[in-house]
Amino acid sequence: MKNDTLFLSGETNNAEAVNELITKLKQDKVVFKNNVDILPNATVDTLKYAIVNNSIDNIRSHPNHAAELATQAILGTELKVFKYDDYFYLVQTPDGYISWVDAGGITLMDATTFLAWQHAKKVIYTQIVGNVYEDEACTTIMSDIVIGAQLKLVNQQKNNYKVQFPDGRIGYIKNNEASLYDDWIANVTPSKELIETYARSFLGSPYLWGGTSSKGMDCSGFVKTVYLMNGFVIPRDASQQIYAGKVVDENLTFEGLEKGDLLFFGAKAEGDKKQRVTHVGIWLGNGKKEYIHASERVRINSADVNSTVYNEYLVTHYLGSKRYLGVNDTLITNLKLTTLATIKP
Repeated sequence: MKNDTLFLSGETNNAEAVNELITKLKQDKVVFKNNVDILPNATVDTLKYAIVNNSIDNIRSHPNHAAELATQAILGTELKVFKYDDYFYLVQTPDGYISWVDAGGITLMDATTFLAWQHAKKVIYTQIVGNVYEDEACTTIMSDIVIGAQLKLVNQQKNNYKVQFPDGRIGYIKNNEASLYDDWIANVTPSKELIETYARSFLGSPYLWGGTSSKGMDCSGFVKTVYLMNGFVIPRDASQQIYAGKVVDENLTFEGLEKGDLLFFGAKAEGDKKQRVTHVGIWLGNGKKEYIHASERVRINSADVNSTVYNEYLVTHYLGSKRYLGVNDTLITNLKLTTLATIKP
């Protein structure tokens, strides 16, 4: 408030909410000046969408390279673009994360081009890490690539897939390291066993705050990637993941858990302090009360006090578990049930 005038500031991608607020202020005869920036704003013009063009893009909390790593997006990930600031773009990932990405790591698109990219046939990379090559013989490396990455299919050849990057580069992926996306999603059968298989495939991968790939992953990024390869897009952070799925093990006894359930850890509610979720892992059980998680590296620990990999600290900070498999939840996107990605122009 200044000189009897209310000044509205800030930014939002929800123009309808701003219009509702303005309507209410007018009804109440409030004198105001609207300075709210509606996103996407004029700095991006019609290029309101983007595709990740590197094997991994670091997405940061502020528009500079020294800022905290908020999350990562892998090659082929679709992004909403909100604004531009000094060689960085404010973007939103399919799991709802909003942070800043280096302009050099993405290819901007208007709605028409973006829709065409979405409808194009894709190849999904199914190995932990590998390469895209410049030549059909797959001898000269063009780029590295990580599990879950997607590229546009040009054509399928005897020994490889000819693919196109978002920026138009043409490369080749060995056909025993990838699959046509439509075939992969049609054939992937989410299960306890498949959860364990993918989770174990990351054993030893280094811990990286904000990481979501075999190059480095944090606890929730690890869980997110394992579930992605089972055909699901789930919330990004542990503090968000705890709100999805079905509650199990209400008595916090590590009983009644099934392989694939998510275990949450952190600070329990006490007095005026609310519960604070800081860590997540995946229950394996296997008669040993084992769970797998990213802490220092992707590793296995146990809730059994007699186990050589017993972790007393996490057991004493156990907050509960959630089941995702076989549960219908708006926070869990089943890729089998959507013909396009979760971002729609």
